[in-house]
Amino acid sequence: MSIETSSRQPGPADIRRWRRYLADERAEAAVYRDLAGRRSGEEREILLALAEAERRHEQHWLDLLGDQVGKPLRGDLRTRVLGFLARRFGSVFVLALAQRAEARSPYSADTDATPQMAADEQIHEEVVRALAARGRQRLSGTFRAAVFGANDGLVSNLALVLGISASGVPTHVVLLTGISGLLAGALSMGAGEYVSVRSQRELLEASTPNPATRSVLPHLDVDANELTLVYRARGMSADEAQSHADEVLHGLSTYTVEPDTASDVDAIDEHEAVGNGWSAAISSFCFFASGALIPIIPYLFGLGGTTAVIVAAVLVGIVLLGTGAVVGLLSGASPLKRALRQLGIGFGAAAATYLLGLVFGATLG
Repeated sequence: MSIETSSRQPGPADIRRWRRYLADERAEAAVYRDLAGRRSGEEREILLALAEAERRHEQHWLDLLGDQVGKPLRGDLRTRVLGFLARRFGSVFVLALAQRAEARSPYSADTDATPQMAADEQIHEEVVRALAARGRQRLSGTFRAAVFGANDGLVSNLALVLGISASGVPTHVVLLTGISGLLAGALSMGAGEYVSVRSQRELLEASTPNPATRSVLPHLDVDANELTLVYRARGMSADEAQSHADEVLHGLSTYTVEPDTASDVDAIDEHEAVGNGWSAAISSFCFFASGALIPIIPYLFGLGGTTAVIVAAVLVGIVLLGTGAVVGLLSGASPLKRALRQLGIGFGAAAATYLLGLVFGATLG
């Protein structure tokens, strides 16, 4: 489908805007090409197709500008940052940022962009969203453990340290309490994760059919066909189970299929991958400990009183904003909103314990 050009005489503002669009299209195409260079197979083909679509949009603005193209401009800061990340990392973070960039396309409200271009940009958002979803799924387990563990350590130990500090105890007591909270929380997280992973593995193992069952398949009564009960127990309808079991037994009787592969009687639907218990425990311990260390840093350097409280709160606030922004990026939501939400929740919990510490300190005093 051809792209129509504008028939009206462009003004200086139009020329500037078209040149900006041209620069952005070139930068976005470069981002997709850089990402494609780090992918293979279907994902590579999809990213190259997106780059080609951006090239078509680029040609539209070239046609409108004609001999007024001028010196090439640089893409906007957001797109340049995307390009930098794509060349060096090519990760799901870049795709998540690209998803948000596509969602902000101005073409739907610009009469100089064709309806096809506006539709392209909206479809591009969905394409990038789907590609980003693949990456999110690949790292969801590890990322969840990292964010949950670090945030738990940050908030719980900040609340503990501030609560104890507000009660008026000496600085060394606050430090000792913070270190104890770090160790206790990290060990608890590690032990809990180990038990969780081990229990999940044991449940899956209990659901795994006995491999010896395959050896009795050739001896089943074809007329009775007990194999249908296996498939019905797995959720198939009676007719589907009967048909599938007949196919399996027919393959065995005619030797057209090997017994080990003819039947999926030993198949199991694992809804989620399960990692190693010790690896999960050590990771959780480290994630929690890294977060819980932040609030006690000022006390480790000898600060005390209100100064230590303020420094601890500032340090934890910076980290909470960072983790919240990362969560926002990966979820395709606003990084700023997620960062502020994370900060509000963390500081809310810490403020509550600080006030309780003041109350108990005044009461005991």
